[in-house]
Amino acid sequence: MRTTQLSTFALAAALVAGGWTTPGFAQEGADEAADSATIIVTGTRRTDRTIADSTVPIDVISSDSLQNSGSTETNRLLGQLVPSFNFPQPSLTDGTDSLRPATLRGLAPDQVLVLVNGKRRHLSSLLNLNGSVGRGSAGVDMNTIPPLAIERIEVLRDGAASQYGSDAIAGVINVQLKKSVGGRAQISYGKYITTMEDVEQVANVLPTTGASDNPAISFTGKDRKRRDGETYTMATNIGLPVGDSGYLNFTAEYKDRSPTNRSGADLRRNYAAAGDPREVTIDRYWHRFGDGESKDMNFFYNAGMDVGADWELYSFGSYGVRDGNGAGFYRRALDPRNADWDNGGAPIYADGYLPYITSEIRDIAFTGGLRGMAGGWNLDLSFGYGSNRLDYGVENTVNVSLGGNHSPRKFDAGGMRYGQMAVNFDAQRDLDLGFGDTSLALGAEWRNENYKIVAGEPASYAVGPYFYTNGAGVGSQVFGGFMPSSAVDKSRDSFAGYVELDADLSDMFNVQAAGRYEHFSDFGDTVNGKLAARFEPVDGLALRGSVSTGFRAPGMAQQYFSTTSTISQGGTLVEVGTFPVSSPIAIALGAQPLKPEKSVNFGGGLVFDMVPGLNVTVDYYRIKIKDRITLTETLSGADVLALLQAANVPGTSARFFVNGVDTRTQGLDIVGSYRVPDFGLGTLRLNVGYNLNDTKITDRRVFSAFTAQRLFARQESLRLTDGQPSNKFNAGLTWDIGKFGMTLNANRYGKVFLPDSVTAVAADGNPVTLNNPAIRDDIRIAAGDAPGDITLSPKWVVDLEVRFRPVQPVQIAVGANNLLDEYPDRLPFGLVNGVDYGANNSFLPYSSFSPFGFSGRFVYGRVSVDF
Repeated sequence: MRTTQLSTFALAAALVAGGWTTPGFAQEGADEAADSATIIVTGTRRTDRTIADSTVPIDVISSDSLQNSGSTETNRLLGQLVPSFNFPQPSLTDGTDSLRPATLRGLAPDQVLVLVNGKRRHLSSLLNLNGSVGRGSAGVDMNTIPPLAIERIEVLRDGAASQYGSDAIAGVINVQLKKSVGGRAQISYGKYITTMEDVEQVANVLPTTGASDNPAISFTGKDRKRRDGETYTMATNIGLPVGDSGYLNFTAEYKDRSPTNRSGADLRRNYAAAGDPREVTIDRYWHRFGDGESKDMNFFYNAGMDVGADWELYSFGSYGVRDGNGAGFYRRALDPRNADWDNGGAPIYADGYLPYITSEIRDIAFTGGLRGMAGGWNLDLSFGYGSNRLDYGVENTVNVSLGGNHSPRKFDAGGMRYGQMAVNFDAQRDLDLGFGDTSLALGAEWRNENYKIVAGEPASYAVGPYFYTNGAGVGSQVFGGFMPSSAVDKSRDSFAGYVELDADLSDMFNVQAAGRYEHFSDFGDTVNGKLAARFEPVDGLALRGSVSTGFRAPGMAQQYFSTTSTISQGGTLVEVGTFPVSSPIAIALGAQPLKPEKSVNFGGGLVFDMVPGLNVTVDYYRIKIKDRITLTETLSGADVLALLQAANVPGTSARFFVNGVDTRTQGLDIVGSYRVPDFGLGTLRLNVGYNLNDTKITDRRVFSAFTAQRLFARQESLRLTDGQPSNKFNAGLTWDIGKFGMTLNANRYGKVFLPDSVTAVAADGNPVTLNNPAIRDDIRIAAGDAPGDITLSPKWVVDLEVRFRPVQPVQIAVGANNLLDEYPDRLPFGLVNGVDYGANNSFLPYSSFSPFGFSGRFVYGRVSVDF
């Protein structure tokens, strides 16, 4: 990020937070917590529906709940507050370090639809590929939305593709922006003060003696302490009146996060020569495993003004900039990826090097429209545009094949672009059918999507003269640039029409029905429907249920993403990589055009709000997804080579997207909230939530000569089904009395299963199928009982914040996220109980699949001024 940009914005934010204010306006309702009487705008287009009256489960997260935390990442806040929402924080996953995926109900990031003010938010351009949760998907970057800009978030936990279109299989997250007059300016600072659980500090290193032995390392017996990850956040929200009833609300936010490092000591030797004295003195924590460095600027506005008595002209939009820096794996001094063949193979970096992947993300969105009433109809016509741009750079690295004298140390590796345009028309009116309130809504949508890959500079992918010598591939180390053959510029259009009916058949019985037709230019038509009902036999006790069909169109990146790397095999250059389904390589391996995922959602539940201030909901869900899109394993071997050669396609291995599996996800959501009556002890609000979730693969596809287990093998299969918490419980309280306030939240994350990377094969070298009873050991491994399997045990994470107002406009807060300094289980390494886990876990001690990350205790302070 340019220094002048940062300096200018930081100065402006500091002036605002330091006391500059507009003429005094009272803030209207921004701090009101949601209750069962809150009017909702998600899940129905009816204008008088409340949380308690909804036919489907909806969580409403208030502005207060989002602000009373040390975190300023919207995804992380939702992970703390919504039981069925999961936001792990992976590391060493390339661009995913800077743009992290989140999930709802254990499904993929691209199987939940995100709206802002009821309008579809554009996807990110990043495709998650490197073994994190959501592998093979591209989601919405919700961390571009500053929490201070949000009035509330409505989380619809039910299939809604018939109402909103593609992606709404798991549900819908609708972010409602502030309209209120007044504002807030705030500055926060925090850092990690933590002790890494079961990761000891090095005490002594003895020099190597043999030609290939590792150094002897002893430890102090004390866990490693860390003080890092300093985070500064400056933000302001200003709401101004426009005319008699118009509004202009603007939010600016700047975040500066320093990197964290939770690596353990690397036990391997670093230098080639035996007895090298540097082996004893070098800092063995040379990896950087944790949060990357990040600098963010985000701007949001939300505006509206009357044009005539019954019409409003409205607009909202955003601009976000994020400059990230994530680390790769350390290349040791003796590593062939550090060999300088211009100088006889001597190390290019004398002590080895840690390459960095930089990411420059630019995110833009604009929506404008006109809404009002005519002829008894509420009408809304809007146009929206959004784009996400990610450019990769690689620093402190080298293209070994070029030689140390001829390779740059910094590369432009290319990037990706995603753009979306949408025109929406919505109409709603109330009907009098003689038996209760009835709402009819209908509408249409046109949407255009565009996806691009931009090639990097030639040196980032070049095949230099030493490709046959170094044995470490070509291109810039840690991230090879996109080649010209990977560059793509593709678009598609879709047209949709929907109708929705919401009727009170009596005082006790409500029915909702919806249908949607949609046509995509790249794969054709889809029709989906939904039926939901709510029955309240006595006041305060209701039953509800829904059944719906849904779909998710294949992502543009899933259809067109391509990246290749070139390696030497037997003196011949060959390509290995990820290929679009339309490429000759993928077709030779049996790839077929991607079809949309299709889902059937069932839900049923109970609503209890007989007691004033108390609301409890219990909901069961069952989601069956057919033709789920997955990324295959990297396919290689003699049969792969034969297929490629028969098709005259170069290369020895490849992977591509397929409609690979059918899945069934079922679970239970329990959510309760209670506003304690006023006994003169201030305002006390309690909330609890519980999610139980289970996903199974019910069928697999077979393409060409490949078995189902080979296309989507054991490790990725079990990560899909068991790589997220099997259950999650949260409980919290917010207490305000006089000038003081407190928020306490506790989350218990259930177990997470990490499968061994053992590949089940028979004696003849072919993959094992589950119906082969002759190979018992392989059946045991394939069925989920491999010797190297690991289960992360359940963990409690507690957050606490205390607030004080010395004078009415000013609030001071201090707190800690992960107050008790909890970590996921330490991963085993080396030889343990007859299983060789290798050396990597010695310096990568925690799993990126941990649902609460692995950073430890974060302590913070915040000062805010209301005006």
